Amino acid sequence: MMISTRGRYALRVLIDLAEHEGDGYIPMKEIANRQGISLKYLEQIVPSLSKTGFVEGVHGKGGGYRLVKAPEDCRVGDVLRLTEGDLAPVACLERGAKPCDRAYACRTYPMWTEFHRIVNNYFDGITLADIMKTDMSDNYSI
Repeated sequence: MMISTRGRYALRVLIDLAEHEGDGYIPMKEIANRQGISLKYLEQIVPSLSKTGFVEGVHGKGGGYRLVKAPEDCRVGDVLRLTEGDLAPVACLERGAKPCDRAYACRTYPMWTEFHRIVNNYFDGITLADIMKTDMSDNYSI
């Protein structure tokens, strides 16, 4: 499974807004500059965050975006499912997938099902607040 830049950047935007929530509405341009993300790309990501109630925006002078939910109420799993779609590792586990004709005989099905459960439980157990507590000195370069 590969999380796209869309999912990673959406998380960065939300964390940025959470870290600056006392500043009122933050212009997208400021977020783009702080995060090193193209403004054009953010303009594709932020509307979906707004439509789903993570952020709200105000147009005009003094406008911008702000986080609507508390950081502890924003689960990483919800953001990734919004930006990435289903986090299923195989097509037969995607939401709404037609049942596989071979499921009864598929030796790998239980493995994929467990992996899917682990991934969703892991990401649903992390909030923006948790990420904000991360000690950056623990990071090391690759």
